[in-house]
Amino acid sequence: MPGWIGVDLDGTLAHYDKWRGPEHIGEPIKPMLDRVKNWVLQGQEVKIFTARASVPEYLPYVEKWLTEHGLAGLEVTNVKDFRMIELWDDRCVQISTNKGKPVRFSKRLGF
Repeated sequence: MPGWIGVDLDGTLAHYDKWRGPEHIGEPIKPMLDRVKNWVLQGQEVKIFTARASVPEYLPYVEKWLTEHGLAGLEVTNVKDFRMIELWDDRCVQISTNKGKPVRFSKRLGF
């Protein structure tokens, strides 16, 4: 399949309630874990897209978590490129292409 899907870690793939240090990553969120595993089985390239990747010393904790939950070998990054086709993230606000308007209403942002 062309392109890759980015999947956020904290709050999307793993439960997150507050920062507890780089070594703590929450329990997997089963529906998202199953979705990612299914994409991988179908041959879709998936990358873990997390701010943790901005600190190289945090990467071993992420890689260990991925291995423990059946996702060993997925690339971990915090960089978008032209091959990224989707981003699954608990903090995103989707904007309508070329319009600058959100696709869905957001109470937090007042629109």
